[in-house]
Amino acid sequence: MAGIYIHIPFCKQACHYCDFHFSTSLKKKPELVSALIKELELRKGEFEDQVVQTIYFGGGTPSLLNSDELKSIIQSVYANYKVVSNPEMTLEANPDDLTTENGDMHAVFESYRAIGINRLSIGIQSFFEKDLKLMNRAHNAEEAKACLEVATQYFDNISLDLIYGIPGLSHEAWLQNIETALSFNIPHISSYALTVEPKTALDVFIEKGKVQAPDDAVAQEQFHILIEKLETAGFVHYELSNFGKPEFFSKNNTAYWQGKRYIGIGPSAHSFDGTSRSWNVRNNSKYIQSMQKGELPREMEVLTKSDQYNEYVMTGLRTIWGVSLEKVVQDFGLDYKTYLLEQSEKYRNQQLLYIEDDKLIVTKIGKFLSDGIASDLFKID
Repeated sequence: MAGIYIHIPFCKQACHYCDFHFSTSLKKKPELVSALIKELELRKGEFEDQVVQTIYFGGGTPSLLNSDELKSIIQSVYANYKVVSNPEMTLEANPDDLTTENGDMHAVFESYRAIGINRLSIGIQSFFEKDLKLMNRAHNAEEAKACLEVATQYFDNISLDLIYGIPGLSHEAWLQNIETALSFNIPHISSYALTVEPKTALDVFIEKGKVQAPDDAVAQEQFHILIEKLETAGFVHYELSNFGKPEFFSKNNTAYWQGKRYIGIGPSAHSFDGTSRSWNVRNNSKYIQSMQKGELPREMEVLTKSDQYNEYVMTGLRTIWGVSLEKVVQDFGLDYKTYLLEQSEKYRNQQLLYIEDDKLIVTKIGKFLSDGIASDLFKID
């Protein structure tokens, strides 16, 4: 099984913390949609032996596309690829987009269902106005609650995003954010620590002293509050930043973490075929021009054995499935297993890692540190 990721590089406004590729100008939206369809056609040969199980619209803000534009892209997927009978089809959306010009939310959700969207990932981030303003989100807290109220009438499979570690966010307010999310009976929550990416507006504000820098210790405490609250509510912490009720794990993201193949369509989108990784140009105009010429504007790298091992360790330690020692031997050789056990010994002694059923797994207290731990287990050629 494989997946298709489609990057929609448009946003109404720039969130202060975001370093993803997007444009706040929608002038090239029609040409971009045509270019996405063209890339899907050009790359169908890469998936001749694959069956597409997931289709994921990410961004940017995919909900800035109307239903007809989304439908034309979906039709191109079906026309050029083998697709399972009921693929997981996710649309990332922002609360302020989920209404028509006359304020009818119901019509928007009905149109999504009609074109095959069966999972929504809604970028809430916070239910507090001051947090949303600090992050420069386009929606307000009332819109966040209103869209969830209506969305849950049309979709069972909904995920929402929450951010912790926001400067000035108290533990009490963070707990209230979680409880508000749970009050809508959402079956999946993705939650991330606010990170300061270089050259973002947030980075500049902190440097100028306009905004307080996030506190890692506070973020770690709020991470553990999140785990405790969601696990008590019946969620499984199946990946570092993802919590799902049983049967509601993201199939798209799980495939990434398990090393399955996927094609990334659109400017800046990445692809992976098991042994090599490629990525498209991070520029809307150049991407469109290349597609109009029938050319793929991408770069590619072939992963060495050590690269593949490092990626497996990084993704495996982020999940409940851990790193299979048997798979390490099968795919990379006994010397890699020996190296992994030697490198991980100090973390096992510190109760940050443990071995169970021949798998190396991060403990609850080690989860917040898992990326750093993984990097220390990497093999450098």
